[in-house]
Amino acid sequence: MSKNQDYSLFNDVCSFVDDAAAHLDLHPGLVEQIKQCNSIYKFNFPLRKDDGSYEVLTGYRIQHSHHKLPVKGGIRFSEHVNEDEVKGLAALMTFKCALVNIPFGGAKGGVRIDPLKYDVGQLERITRRYTSELIKKKFIGPAIDVPAPDYGTGAREMAWIVDTYEAFNPDSINSKGCVTGKPVSQHGIDGRTEATGMGVYIGIREAVSVKEDMEALGLQTGLKDKKIIVQGLGNVGYYSALFCQEAGAKIIGIAEWNGGIYDENGIDVEAIKKYQIENKGFKGYQKGKFIENSGDLLTTACDILIPAALENQITKENAPHIKAKIIGEAANGPVTQEAEKILLEKNIMVIPDMYLNAGGVTVSYFEWLKNLSRVSFGKIEKRYDMQKFDRLLDNIEQATGDKFSEEQRAVIAQGASERDLVNSGLEETMVNAYHSMNKVRHEKKIKSLRTAGFILALDRIAVSYLDLGIFP
Repeated sequence: MSKNQDYSLFNDVCSFVDDAAAHLDLHPGLVEQIKQCNSIYKFNFPLRKDDGSYEVLTGYRIQHSHHKLPVKGGIRFSEHVNEDEVKGLAALMTFKCALVNIPFGGAKGGVRIDPLKYDVGQLERITRRYTSELIKKKFIGPAIDVPAPDYGTGAREMAWIVDTYEAFNPDSINSKGCVTGKPVSQHGIDGRTEATGMGVYIGIREAVSVKEDMEALGLQTGLKDKKIIVQGLGNVGYYSALFCQEAGAKIIGIAEWNGGIYDENGIDVEAIKKYQIENKGFKGYQKGKFIENSGDLLTTACDILIPAALENQITKENAPHIKAKIIGEAANGPVTQEAEKILLEKNIMVIPDMYLNAGGVTVSYFEWLKNLSRVSFGKIEKRYDMQKFDRLLDNIEQATGDKFSEEQRAVIAQGASERDLVNSGLEETMVNAYHSMNKVRHEKKIKSLRTAGFILALDRIAVSYLDLGIFP
């Protein structure tokens, strides 16, 4: 999972915008404004280590677009964090939110560290100091900029962030909404952990449901018996693979940074994840074949390839050797622009990251709304719905003379929980966004779903500026 130092994710995103703009009648100045980052904040801060020495760390927070506020985007802890990467990821967030109709501008942030080299206490000090730097410059707040977890961070770090923010803003009634992806105990939302992976599954499910598109690829509709290879078994890769497996797909390969596993008969996702956690990798797993060079799995024959690791994984070097029929970009920017052109020429469908991994920001939006309203979804109406359904079942029993079993009543008369409502909202968002994007692709007679997605997103962002009368 190496990274090309000459590669520019931000330039790639700008190129995608230019491709989309060619299909729209927009003022060139407006297109240029939409492409550029509104605010870039780079800063350095010291970390005092346990032996008394100091290390100077570099942090970033980049707000790409203020066409809607607050801006939204994750914080990653990675030794690969740099300004261009954060700019590119922030830009992707802008178009991702516009594509799925979430009212946020795009942002991203990070600290250039390898989190595995620091203990919990050090990571807490880094996170809290990073947060205080954002607070000083007003680069965080429920109405300004709302971060979330990303590569190298999780619910724990988000809890530290909100605690730090509240210490600086004790009179802010909406302070819990300054960050999303928090633990449920800290006013997070039920279903956020698996949200991105669930969104990936729904997106792929919708893609393979379109008969016309699948016939063009030589595939049957539906996920059942589809052979899938996943790159990366972190949070997103794990849940993507798990939900696809539960829908009847066969996970035949999983690639990780320290080796992969391949089994033509299918891999038990829950079992391999448990083994990975206990053994720090797949080596020694009794079922399947261990692949020393996990990159080889990217070019192994399958129906669907899901890169769920880092950006810049499928390039012009390995794209000619890809044998998958569909690539589902669960990670941010795993397929370069040059690679995508090669893949499209090979009649390979690429489901773009800006759509496919939007499940995380969608459920983050629900969490933000929950924090602003300060009430859990379903809390008010759940009991009322249960009683209403119970009365309905009673009336049916009286009219028909038949009796429902306790099990049937439990299923039919249950009220919607927060998780039920979150999953329902996520599915509604992902289903509508896919078919809107695919409709544009067919109407414009273009091969690229990514270009179609950028056309849809760019048009929506442009409307926000045009309604303000800034551009003619």
